[in-house]
Amino acid sequence: MRSDRSSSTPIASTVPKFLTDKGKGGSGNDGNYRRDAERELDRFIRWCRGAVSDPANADPPTEWSGVRPPTEQHRDVTFADLDATVFGDYARYLRASGLSNGTVRTYYAYVASWCGWAHGQGYVTRHYARESDAEDPLPDGDGRRPGDQQAWTPDDRDRITRYVDERAEAAIDRFADLTVPSDERDDPENAARREKESARFEAVKRCRERALTYVLAYTGLRAAEFLNDPDDDRPGRSGLRWSDVSFGDKNATVFRKKQAWDEASLPDPVLGPLQRYRRLLDPPSEWPVFTTLHRPSLARYVADELTERGHDGSDIGRHREGTPDLLVAADADLDPPPALKPNGARRVMKRLCEDAGIELDDRHGYLAPHGGRRGMGEVFVRRFGYAAAARYLDNSEEQVRDAYQHIEAAEQADMATEALSNTDGRVSGRTDEDRD
Repeated sequence: MRSDRSSSTPIASTVPKFLTDKGKGGSGNDGNYRRDAERELDRFIRWCRGAVSDPANADPPTEWSGVRPPTEQHRDVTFADLDATVFGDYARYLRASGLSNGTVRTYYAYVASWCGWAHGQGYVTRHYARESDAEDPLPDGDGRRPGDQQAWTPDDRDRITRYVDERAEAAIDRFADLTVPSDERDDPENAARREKESARFEAVKRCRERALTYVLAYTGLRAAEFLNDPDDDRPGRSGLRWSDVSFGDKNATVFRKKQAWDEASLPDPVLGPLQRYRRLLDPPSEWPVFTTLHRPSLARYVADELTERGHDGSDIGRHREGTPDLLVAADADLDPPPALKPNGARRVMKRLCEDAGIELDDRHGYLAPHGGRRGMGEVFVRRFGYAAAARYLDNSEEQVRDAYQHIEAAEQADMATEALSNTDGRVSGRTDEDRD
């Protein structure tokens, strides 16, 4: 990659190049697309710099400070400040600006086109603007309402948690039922020991997917707050650590969207699956809660870690023989392995839904991670109101009202019906003869 195409490049400096590439005429200075794209990229950059009020992402709106960390407001916005969450927040900002659904999507498309161009030019490693986390806040072109976006229902939560419970408990029981004679436990070639280690790894995997499902279903956390974004090296974006989890206080310390550390709640249903998973794996406290299970990545990681500790090739082979790499790492207290990424979590949920026979009639077709967060928002809004939901989801009340306006509309419809039932006979079921 050329040195002038790095994540430290100010985003504003690339706009002229993009506009020239997209413009018409010999010099690329003409064309309606260029003019409209320039206007929308100017809007986006001003928003990124915190030069506008944002009712969707700040409370009060005038407190919006942009996408730079609070301690780095002196510098311009660079590509290192961008990720899928930023583009998702910008989509919410556009929606809160009073624009029609079609206009929101059109304006966002100009910014997304620039992001795709930047990806192709090597400024960013991924097309953030077209990732699902970024596009989910956008309205559909056919006028989809906020309430039409995926939100896990009570039935969804019940079906998927029952399924992962059954799989995890079956794997734990099989592991517990296997025994290895005490004099054979240190023999890596012993068949009984190998079977026991394989059963333990299977139980760890099932407990891991159960814990992940429960976190998604009940905490309302954003994926970026507890999983690993490989293109975001800020503290708190490399995966939630066990040391950040407090079972006694029922919370976890996470790096919020507002770029500050905060305590996130862990409801009672989440605690048991997390505790059982931790006891079975027994990882060091600095490990991520959700490690990757990508075999090549784990193999490289274990080999490198054991080499750094002075083990030679044959010694490393003895450590790994008959034992899965994740268990080797946990038992040897190796340094933290890579954490699970958001895309990995999506694949896990898609596979679980396929295995459980859960199919949704929406653009995802499975229980997508962000749907768990929206489902908890539905629960809080219906039970405790918008202010409580905003606190739980770490959002502004205005943003929550916008996202769950379908609930308020339904409540107002019921209120209108009740009011009319006191005045209109056809609504109350009374007739003119009844009144006489």
